[in-house]
This record gives sequence, C-alpha cells and structure tokens, in this order.
Amino acid sequence: MKTEPIPKGYEPGAVEKKWYEYWEKNNLFKAKSRSDESPFCIVIPPPNVTGTLHMGHALNNTLQDVLCRYKRMKAYNVLWQPGTDHAGIATQNVVEKDLAAQGTDRHAVGREKFIELVWEWREKYGGLIINQLKRLGCSCDWSRERFTMDEGLSKAVREVFVCLYEEGLIYRGDYIINWCPRCQTALADLEVEHHDTDSFFYYIRYPFEHGEGHLIVATTRPETLLGDTAVAVNPEDKRYRDLSGKNVLLPVLNKPIPIIFDKYVDMEFGTGALKITPAHDANDFEIGNIHQLERIKVIDERGIMNDLAGPYKGMDRFECRDKILEDLKRDGMLERIESYQHAVGHCYRCKTMIEPLLSKQWFVKVAPLAGAASRAVKEGKTKIFPANWEGVYFEWMNNIRDWCVSRQIWWGHRIPAWYCQECGEVQVAREAPESCKECQCERLVQETDVLDTWFSSALWPFSTIGWPDSTDELKTFYPTSVLITGFDILFFWVARMMMMGIHFMGDVPFKHVYIHALVRDAEGKKMSKSKGNVIDPLEVIDKFGTDAFRFTLVALAAQGRDVKLSEERIIGYRHFVNKIWNAARLVLMNLEDQESLEEGERVFTLADRWILTRLGQVSEDISRAIENYRFNDAAGLCYQFIWHEFCDWYLEMAKEGLYGDDKVFKKSSQATVQEVLIGVLKLLHPFMPFVTEEIWQKLPATEGSIMVARFPEAAEFMRDEAALKDMELAVGLISVIRNIRGEMNIPPSKKVNIVIDVADEEEADVLHNNLAHIRNLAKVTDVLIASGVPKPEASATAVFGQNQVHVLLKGLLDFEEERNRLRKGIKRLEKDIDVAKKKLANEGFLIKAPAEIVSEVREKVQTLSHKMEKLKQNLSFFETIND
Repeated sequence: MKTEPIPKGYEPGAVEKKWYEYWEKNNLFKAKSRSDESPFCIVIPPPNVTGTLHMGHALNNTLQDVLCRYKRMKAYNVLWQPGTDHAGIATQNVVEKDLAAQGTDRHAVGREKFIELVWEWREKYGGLIINQLKRLGCSCDWSRERFTMDEGLSKAVREVFVCLYEEGLIYRGDYIINWCPRCQTALADLEVEHHDTDSFFYYIRYPFEHGEGHLIVATTRPETLLGDTAVAVNPEDKRYRDLSGKNVLLPVLNKPIPIIFDKYVDMEFGTGALKITPAHDANDFEIGNIHQLERIKVIDERGIMNDLAGPYKGMDRFECRDKILEDLKRDGMLERIESYQHAVGHCYRCKTMIEPLLSKQWFVKVAPLAGAASRAVKEGKTKIFPANWEGVYFEWMNNIRDWCVSRQIWWGHRIPAWYCQECGEVQVAREAPESCKECQCERLVQETDVLDTWFSSALWPFSTIGWPDSTDELKTFYPTSVLITGFDILFFWVARMMMMGIHFMGDVPFKHVYIHALVRDAEGKKMSKSKGNVIDPLEVIDKFGTDAFRFTLVALAAQGRDVKLSEERIIGYRHFVNKIWNAARLVLMNLEDQESLEEGERVFTLADRWILTRLGQVSEDISRAIENYRFNDAAGLCYQFIWHEFCDWYLEMAKEGLYGDDKVFKKSSQATVQEVLIGVLKLLHPFMPFVTEEIWQKLPATEGSIMVARFPEAAEFMRDEAALKDMELAVGLISVIRNIRGEMNIPPSKKVNIVIDVADEEEADVLHNNLAHIRNLAKVTDVLIASGVPKPEASATAVFGQNQVHVLLKGLLDFEEERNRLRKGIKRLEKDIDVAKKKLANEGFLIKAPAEIVSEVREKVQTLSHKMEKLKQNLSFFETIND
C-alpha cells in the first residue's frame, strides 16, 4: 500500500516544477480531436509576443485554468487553445529601439531585412510569456500553440480579407483617420486614448467678405483654420438667420469661404459658429460630404505644415499654432482667449497626440456585420457575465463606425492588394497575381500597408482550430464554450470576434463571455510603475508559491468588482496552503498502519456522518458557483469548508478514533479521514493544482494524476440531515464555552466545569453521546446536563440554540484581579477613543486627510467603542459576584 512520508513543511518551488513536467510528459493537457466526451473549449486571449506576465494576465489565465481543470475533472474533452499575438506596432517598436541603439533604423536596413530581424527577435524572446504562463500552472494544450502570423493563420487572414472585399465589405477610400505622427500609422478609434487636457478656447474673428462686421468662431486648434472651407451655424439660431448666401474671409489667408447652415451645430457651444475643416476633423468631414465642401489637407503625416499652409509651410503643427496666434493678434483678429479643459486623443502606444488626417486607407464596412453580432447577444446565443456589460456592448455596436484596418508599418499581415503600375488597377487576391487583369501589365506592386493586429485576432476562435480548412477540431470545438477577458478589450476584440465568427462560421464564436475586473493595489488604485505600486506576479510566485497566489486572485475575483490585491492577502492564503499540508500530514501519519475493513464492518460517528454530508453539499455548491462564474464564491466555500469544518472541527474529533484502542473504530476513522481528504483535494485542485497533486501522489488508494480524477458530486456521499442538526448543537455548545473562556480571560491551561440546561430530551442525548468531544475541545472537566436547573452562583452564561450553558468561575479566577484588569482596560480604551474623536472633531483633519484615513479613524472609534462596551458588561458581571 502506498503511504509515502510527507515532509514537515511544504516547499512549493521544486514541487511545482516536478508536477508541471509530469503533466506535460503524460499529455494531460491534450485535447482529443474527436471524442464521445462533451467538448469544452476556451481560446486564450493571445498575449503580445512582446509581453511579460503582469497581474491582468495572472488573473485572466488563473480563471481560465480553474475552469479547464474543473471541466476535465467533470469528464469533458477540454481544449484550452494557446497562442500569442504578433502585436504589430508594439513589436515593431521594440525592434526599432534595438536598431536605434545600433545607430541605424528600419529604412536603412530595408523592409525584407527588417521583417527578418523581427522574426529573429520573436524566436529569441517570444516564448518568454509562454514559460511564465506555465509557471502559473496553465494547463493549455501546448502541442496546439498558435501565432497570429503562423502559416495557417496567415492563410485565414488572407481568405477573410479577400472574401470581405469580394462581398463589398472592404473598401479603400478617403477618410478622416486617427494618425500617429510618431508611429507613422493609422489608429482605430479604440486605439486612441483620450486624456483630459488643460487647453484654451481661441475666439477668432472671421470678417464678412462684403460690408462691415464679422463672425466670431471659437476653436482649440487655430493651426487648422488654414484648411477651413466653411463656417457652419444652426438654421434655428436667430443670431445668424440673415447670413444665408454670405461669405466670410479666412483670417491670415484672406480667402472667402461660405457660411453654411447645418443642424449639427450646437447653438449653446462657443459662439454657435463652427469652423469646418473637412480634412482634419471627423465630424467636419461628414458635414463637408453633405455640403460638398473642398477638403484641404494642411498638415502632413509627420505633423508638419505642408505647401497648402501658405506662409506656415515647414513648421511643426504646434510651432504653427504659436505663430498663427501671434499673427491673428497683430491683425486684430484674436478676440479673446479662455481656459478650457477637454479630452485630447493620444496614441495608445507612444502617447503622442494624434492628428486627424484625410488619408487613403482600407476599411471594413462593419454596420452589416454588427447587426448580426448584436442580435446574437439579444437572443441569448452568447451570454455576457456580468450582464451589465451587455448594455455597454449594445451601445458600442449601435454607434459603430467603419473600421480602419490598414497600418503604415512593416510588421504584420501585408494587405493582399496589388497596384498595376501601368493602368492603376487594384487587384485583391489570395495569391500574388502574375499580371494585371485589365491591361495584362506585369509591373504589379503589393500594398505596403499591413493589417491592424486586431484583424487577425478577430479570427482567433476559428482560425486557431483549422479554418479555412474543414478540420475535426473545428467540428468538435466550434463554437467555443466561454471566453474570459478583461473589459478593456470588450470592443477591441470581443465584438470583432462576434462579427467575424457569425459571418464566416454561421454561428457565434463562444456561448458565454465572462468579463473580469482590474487588479488594483490594496487601496483600490490602478497599478503603475510611476506610482511604485506594481506587484510582480513572478516575484509573488517565488516568494509564496503559485497555489497561494492563484487562490488569492480567485478568492478576490467577485463579479463586477475590482480585485484589491496586497501581499498580506497572499500571505493569508499561504497560511491556508500550510493548513492543508499539515492536515494531510496528520491524515497520512495515521494511515501508516491502515488495515482493510471487512464488508459491513465500517462504523460512522456523528462527526463522520456530518463531514460526509457536508462534503456532498459543498461539492454541489462549488460546482454551481464555478458553472455561474462566481469564482470568489467557489474559493470562499473551499476555504470555509476545509479550514473551519474539516481541519478545525472534523480532524479534531476524528482523533478520538484514530488514537483509540478500538480496532474497528480506528479502521473506520482511517477510512473516513482518507475519503474526506481525497474529496478535499479534488475540490481544491482547480484552484491549487500543485499542492493537491503532491499530496494526492502520497495517498494510498490513488492512481494516476489528480487532474483526471472525477470532481466530487453530492450523490457519492451519504446525506444525513439529522447529523447536520446534531453536529450544529455540539459545535454550538463548544463555541460558546470557548467564547466565555476568551471573554473571561480564563487561561488555556485551566479546565472548566459546566452546567448545561437542556430543554429537549433528544438534544440532551446528543450532548451525552458527544461528551468526549465537548471535554476535549472546550477544555471541560465536570459536566452536568439537566433541564430547568437554576443559574449557579459565580457563573458565566451563554445561549446555544434553545439551551443555556453555565461556566463555573469560582476557583478559576481572582475576581478582584479581574475587576482591576477590566477597569484598566476601560480607561485605556476611553483614552484611545478620546484621541480619535478629537481628530474627527478637527475640521482641518477632515479637510486635509485622505478620505480613506478619515474612514479608518471612524471605524477605529466604532471598534474601540464596541470593545469597551464588552469590557463594561464583563466588569458589571464581576461586580455582582461576591469574592
């Protein structure tokens, strides 16, 4: 029989490495392409190939692993599809920095060589985050690892692009795009970060072309007036009704531009007169289309004023702003300047202020795709958890703009379009054409732009499992079961996967979407290097072990609530790991002489019947919580059951049988503690994979890995409602005696005598039958159980259920000494409360101190006041006792 010795302390480092290698070697993460088992599939949100493990990754992947390990134990055919994203701009920036350090750049080395260097960088560093995910215990099927630019995914990307183009859903046209002058690329709306910025409103005079007077136009960007082609007013604005058909002169350039009427203009904003610059503002672009206005582009892709900027040609856009303001002031055209705060768009990568520019770009026409994606959620084909995110999803879908998918960088999926150098014909094709289909010219040049990184990511749920080919994996695992992701990419990624999945697969890409919150610091602040509050997951793992870290994340992952993480929390759950380890040591040491039970020989104590019933109940509750993505509830149920019920109560009571002389009683106790420990390990495994595997392998009667053991179900265990009731009675009595001991300051070394006043005969029998446990766990010597007994003199009383227990204090305590101790304690507390109340009465403290500090002081007053009330009650009690 296998009963391996178990070391005194649990050291996670070596254990984690050993078992992860064992799982991989034995192919325990591998999914079956075809199976009679029900499929369960999750696609990993592919981390950037440039990435290293941060707290967001740790939470996201821990939750996925919990689900995958749980479903394997529920006999599902589980595929956790891993992979990484090529991260276009991010990866190119990293390699460009390397080149800059060598005194060169991508233009000097050329496109082909640069792409080669990026692939080399990816081979060298791209596996870093994968190895870090393995340290976290992630049970992905690594044999199926994909990369968004591998051969299969590149084929899928090209197929989707060509299909959408052939369907008229991809087009090339003029559009106002978000342009980053630093990264030299277009950004999708969602890649623009808006920061509240202190700026100014400049009120500029636009003189009428004929006659006296002027319009005053307010703008935050005077440098763009060089591209103005109209001034718009609202047709319902009484101030401007007589201006129909009139022109104003563009300041500085003295060029006439028309006054137009458009309901878009907000009469209450600024002066109610709006300068229209169709080539440099998205809203102006739309107004310009309606009124057929000229588009004049005065700022180039580097943020420099171009030829059409007249005397400001060659200036940086911000330099031009200063010069044009100087000229307007000189000419008497600058009416006034007002301070103004507004949200300004910045590049999400390099933080440069973006420039809205008119540009030829490739776009996906998303409105036809968005309708089906919205309906799928409305009809419940895909459910979002928590449900409040559905409203945000619909709002975005209903206001969606065409998606700019071209990027002016080199690293990424090059757009499969070719331009004929003879006739200008554009050909979009799956393979490079040999000649122009219109003029047969062979001088074709491929589009230099690459696709937005999110384009390939949008195909992730079906491209990673074989599409466009018809594979067994696609038939088995699509649609996938659930996507777990952060709210920050609900639009970047989730919505686009919905659109592409439905369009190309005819079905949603996942049945459920679980949106988890952010991991913040202990104060609820966002982690950032500048604040110095970043917690490194790998450092935490090295210090406390993976299991404690994982369990902390899960225990704090309540739906819709940010995770407030601190080292203290992790230390607390490291203690939990130690508690489990010590409980396992106790059980294993008592199984060394285990003998088999004959059929029908096993007996069950009240504690046995209670713990087995509770194990069945808790198994059911944990399953329900995991299935409903209430991860923190599942972890809480595990913690409560294992620490308090199994360790604190059951194992203590089981010692009577384990250490006793009755052979049948001992064998029965050994069988039950083993059965319960096995159940406990199974419940814990999805959350704490390493320590559970280590203990599992040391237990007798276990085979193979715990990973493939069946998750406990209520039907496997006895259900004894009477045992629950009886145990509640016994535990209630022991608990109130312990409370009295603590409140009355009775030393742990001293045993007490008690009188129990029990109203019900059956309950009296239960207590009689469990006197050994009551004496042992409450440190009791003499026990009297009777009905209607008067309260003994000098006794402390507590109620449990419908009964009372009296703890006899005479001879245990020096009552006068206790009275003095309590009086001193009350004085100390009064002083502390007085100091805290004075702080709260100080207006300066309330104004200057941070809100959390003020809250802490208020809580302190409440806690100290409650404590003082208890001491006063105890003092009052002791003052009634005669010495």
